[in-house]
Amino acid sequence: MAKPDNRADNAEHLEQHIQNTKANMQEANDYLAEHAEEISAVDKNNIEEKNERRQNSIAAFQSEVQDEQGQ
Repeated sequence: MAKPDNRADNAEHLEQHIQNTKANMQEANDYLAEHAEEISAVDKNNIEEKNERRQNSIAAFQSEVQDEQGQ
């Protein structure tokens, strides 16, 4: 038997994902700042691209939160 789809705390979970993603972005930025001279251009570019994807994820999560709260 399938579990019922309980979305009561979906917005809360999405908010947690947003906070975790923001923390990961900050950690990556801190790493770049602290190790700027040691990081290769390729690694720096990879980290910056990953943070761009994280920013896009945050926007998508925020949109989902708005959808959940509008229901």
